[in-house]
Amino acid sequence: MAVDTPSRVSRTQMEALGAAFGVAETVDPVSLLRALVDAGAATARRPIRLAATSIGMLKSAAAIGRSVMNTALGQESEAPFEPATGDRRFQHPAWENNWIYHGIQQSYLATAQSILAIVDDVSLPDERKRKAQFAAQLLVDALAPTNNPVTNPKVIDKVVETGGRSLVKGARNFLHDLRHNGGYPSQVDATPFTVGVNTAATPGKVVYRNRLIELIQYVPQTATTYEIPVLFCPPWINKYYIMDLAPGKSLIEWAVQHGHTAFAISYRNPDASMAGVEFEDYLFEGPLAAVEVIREITGAETVNTASVCLGGTLTAIALAYGAATGDNHINTATFLNTHTDFSQPGVLGVFTDEKTVETLAAKMKKRGYLEASEMARTFDLLRANDLVFQYVVNNWLLGQDPPAFDLLAWNGDSTRMPAAMHTSYLRRCYIENQFARGEFTVGDVTLDPGAVTQDTFIVAADNDHIVPWQSGHKTAQLLGGRNRFVLSNAGHIAGIVNPPNPKARYRTATRIGDDAADWKARATQHEDTWWNPWIRWISRRAGKKTAPPAMGSREHPVLCDAPGTYVLKDDGPQS
Repeated sequence: MAVDTPSRVSRTQMEALGAAFGVAETVDPVSLLRALVDAGAATARRPIRLAATSIGMLKSAAAIGRSVMNTALGQESEAPFEPATGDRRFQHPAWENNWIYHGIQQSYLATAQSILAIVDDVSLPDERKRKAQFAAQLLVDALAPTNNPVTNPKVIDKVVETGGRSLVKGARNFLHDLRHNGGYPSQVDATPFTVGVNTAATPGKVVYRNRLIELIQYVPQTATTYEIPVLFCPPWINKYYIMDLAPGKSLIEWAVQHGHTAFAISYRNPDASMAGVEFEDYLFEGPLAAVEVIREITGAETVNTASVCLGGTLTAIALAYGAATGDNHINTATFLNTHTDFSQPGVLGVFTDEKTVETLAAKMKKRGYLEASEMARTFDLLRANDLVFQYVVNNWLLGQDPPAFDLLAWNGDSTRMPAAMHTSYLRRCYIENQFARGEFTVGDVTLDPGAVTQDTFIVAADNDHIVPWQSGHKTAQLLGGRNRFVLSNAGHIAGIVNPPNPKARYRTATRIGDDAADWKARATQHEDTWWNPWIRWISRRAGKKTAPPAMGSREHPVLCDAPGTYVLKDDGPQS
């Protein structure tokens, strides 16, 4: 059954498909289309299964016909197909009340279900099948009738309401994105947000700088502070201020207001001159260097850490390296949405197979780095309906401006990846999973994650599409210390930026266990943010309260005000 839309695919859909599949490139670098072709060929070799699918589609067509007829007659009828939970594309009442739109919707949902079921059922090697499934999902998402101005009732209403001005504004938005955003729809109006003013705004000073990081020390906001400071370790793939997003939404501000002496790493945005910087350079010149500077400034023997995503991967490696060498000055570690065992990479596994990494490495080698926008768009494709096609409709079809949203402004302010480091990271972590297998080496030192004995507080997010929460559960099993595992609501970023609010939830269980599904079944849900149990947990492990340390020291004088210089050295988010 074909989707009941006009025979010609719209320009908007073609642009969306091009964005989704990367056809602006002369090749298919991730082999998505090739995997989809393989799935089609495998299906063609199973005529009995094809016949069964055809019969099922005929039955669906009959059910849709009855539902459309009842809608046309004004009679109530249960639709044979319903959008997935959380799918906001079909909220306009015309999808239920107008027989034409109802028929279009039902035909699309039936066809999408059949395509995905066929691909799910094919016999292909696991890697090819994952790619085919991902490509099929992108295809059906791109061909949704909501992405076509003729078959989206919300767009038609807007045209009538504005006398056609929405189409003119949408065309201007499209041309702007074509010129300034690589042909992708803009996600955010970043103009209201200024780093250091209303984002990354917690007062502090830069007290150390090397070729990779600036270290920020935050001004105390309490009369006394805990004697063991806390170091916030961001992912080097993004700007650090996801942990200091805005007043009231800042985990760093939360820690400072609860009496902690806080420091944060801000990574430099690499350029071609850093092409040869290796993974180990980030370890020694990143968190390990920061820990030593913090100890010298504060006089503390050890430092607590709180790390996000890849920053957590690096911190876990630092812990295991300290365990192996006997030179460990990290007291506790908090891991937020972090992979340490990459055996369940989630949808990112589509982009991290051997062949794709080889192709990417060759591309990075030519210019010395991976462009920030390329990485950001890879992550966007993991949730294409929310992060691509939603803005195709909003910006190009409805002629509306993208929202002004601080979290999306941060998301668009990403960083480049040095070629050598990023290639090593993808190969050693995603492809070979060396750390979890006890095979990761730093110099001639082999790391054993089970030798890590520090207490850890591990947070995962229920709807994380980048680090599946089950992978966070594996971290709680992998490290050898007393590990506490907490499952937050929301996704990869909103699960971190989760201050006290009515929607915040988290789950805990007394025993971690071996099985993630069993853990979740046993877990108790709390109507609160994980920020509250975390601040209690880390405060109990931060020593006594004393007078706050000075800002910087003679060896590490204040260099400038926070947020420093490294966070500002790029073109910033596209608007």
